Amino acid sequence: MPDTPLVIAPNLKRRLSGVTATVVRLIPVQARMIAIRATGPGLPPGVPHIPLLRVASLPRDRWRVWHARRNTEMALGLILRHILRRRFRLMFTSAAQRHHTGFTRWLIRRQEALVATTPQAAGYLERPAQVVMHGVDTEIFQPPADRAALRAELGLDPDAVLVGCFGRIREQKGVDLLTRAGLRLLPDRPRVQIIFTGRITPDNRAFADGLLSEIRDAGLQDRIRFLGELPWDLLVKHYQALDLFVAPARWEGFGLTPLEAMACGVPAIGSRVGAYEALIRDGETGNLVETGDLDSLAQALARWLDDDAARAAAGLAARAHVEARHSIEAEASALVAIYRDLLARP
Repeated sequence: MPDTPLVIAPNLKRRLSGVTATVVRLIPVQARMIAIRATGPGLPPGVPHIPLLRVASLPRDRWRVWHARRNTEMALGLILRHILRRRFRLMFTSAAQRHHTGFTRWLIRRQEALVATTPQAAGYLERPAQVVMHGVDTEIFQPPADRAALRAELGLDPDAVLVGCFGRIREQKGVDLLTRAGLRLLPDRPRVQIIFTGRITPDNRAFADGLLSEIRDAGLQDRIRFLGELPWDLLVKHYQALDLFVAPARWEGFGLTPLEAMACGVPAIGSRVGAYEALIRDGETGNLVETGDLDSLAQALARWLDDDAARAAAGLAARAHVEARHSIEAEASALVAIYRDLLARP
């Protein structure tokens, strides 16, 4: 990669988030297609990177692309271009499915290219946008060679029917819905276990403690467990160890977790939010359930827990579906085409 890249992808948030995860997995793939680097704190060493101070002093010999995914990053792009006089074409990707604030709309109007991760998100931008859906790296997210051996490595029961729900522990993600569906279904299904992974922020501590109390009262603390925030490599292995994934979110911008699970050969249940309706083939690679509806979730969960053969067939179909329609290479190529268009403008 040349010392002065053509595309900068900022990541101005130190802790892991959905946007940060997008940058971490996408930039190395795009770097095989165009000279791109990420900038910002907290990125792992495998991501091509340029210090932010150096970005501010890039030569003005040619145009480059500044690809923002947050308000702060759009604002910084404007500062770089209009105050520091760096030659950046400004681009923004939005996953939000809600009306934007006045300040966000002001920032969006100053972008030269807009991308939305779903058609629904595009509808809230109030300007033409190209839809580029997220993909996953099917070489990283793939079925394990030996699931029983993997579970032994992770300290998980090799004989369990293992259900997973990954993401921050909060009401928005529907963690309470899956917990209560488990409390309803697990007493009659001794093989089933549920694991949650994800950070519990201080403002969600009381929410999590309340669920843990309900689990203890039911005597299911060994079968419904919260594993906390896991390192990336361990998170991938936990996906691979699952029999079923559940994403019961009440709201979601895009929602990559069902796609990551399906790439690992795991069928997924998702609520009708974010991009889940476009990602999950209802009845074939998993199920879609009504948002916020405990009964709908419990019914779908029971169906997949009670039919080992159907789960296995859906897992195979899920992997094939991701390989055919949601590879990270397709996402990377679509974004690089937009970069090249911006760079070619007079």
